[in-house]
Amino acid sequence: MTSTQAPRLSIVVPAFNEEKLLPATLAAIRAAAAASLTPAGVHYELIVCDNNSTDRTGSLARLAGARVVFEPVNQIGRARNSGAAFALGEWILFIDADSIPSAELLTDAATTMDRPDVMLAGCTLRMDDAPPVARLFTRGWNGLSRLFKFVAGSFILVRKDAFREVGGFAPGIFAGEELDLAKRLQKLGRKRGQKTVILHAHPLVTSARKLTLYKRGELLRFMLRAMILPKRTMTNRDACSPWYDGRR
Repeated sequence: MTSTQAPRLSIVVPAFNEEKLLPATLAAIRAAAAASLTPAGVHYELIVCDNNSTDRTGSLARLAGARVVFEPVNQIGRARNSGAAFALGEWILFIDADSIPSAELLTDAATTMDRPDVMLAGCTLRMDDAPPVARLFTRGWNGLSRLFKFVAGSFILVRKDAFREVGGFAPGIFAGEELDLAKRLQKLGRKRGQKTVILHAHPLVTSARKLTLYKRGELLRFMLRAMILPKRTMTNRDACSPWYDGRR
């Protein structure tokens, strides 16, 4: 937290064995917040949920000044929920441990928080050091995101009261949990007269590491299975191995 004043924004970072990338992510969040949130008078807190890591994730997060909570069940939705359970802000911003927000993106987030007609916000993405096919895929995702208001799990800005009213992330989903959450929030938003927006002026930089850690065939098989059997795939931990097998 940047001061003794109660935070308006809680930034929650779920992390499973992220000792390689987490320090840079937390440093980037601090720097971006200092250049954007602090001048705008937006007080924030930084929470890291250590999702049963076997490396130095928790200790490195503490060294970076984050409040660390522990979630023993290795699942991204549970990790986000556990971090959010300790959130003091009226808004929660979920950022993945391998993603780097810019000051401009956090400025856009702060502006969005002032809009009474918005309940949920996502943003477009840009992969670091990605090959052409990955950049093409990302452009396609960004187009669909803006058109259909799909939110990427790496950046989710949501009103805390709405998040808690819909019950947070579903505990039985191991991948794609952000789409399920957004669907339930958008249903609530229609009742409240609040909407979802996708911030697109300053994309979030996120890691392309899965493209180097996994063979193209492995990723293609997962994508095909997810398209053909989406529910069966996303609710099966073993089927979602790129998120849970520990490769980092």
